[in-house]
Amino acid sequence: MKNIKIIVEKHPDGYVAYPLGIKGVVVGQGDTYQEALNDVRSAILFHVETFGKSVS
Repeated sequence: MKNIKIIVEKHPDGYVAYPLGIKGVVVGQGDTYQEALNDVRSAILFHVETFGKSVS
């Protein structure tokens, strides 16, 4: 799998993370930066297992 850039943003309620270049909606969230990053990585793996490598 190629490298995927992940954006992590701080919000008042915690952190939100999302990958760039993946078709479909893949988002992670958490109370900390690391939790959001881990959550979006898990979501990416699930997305790839379910829909295949739909990376543009």
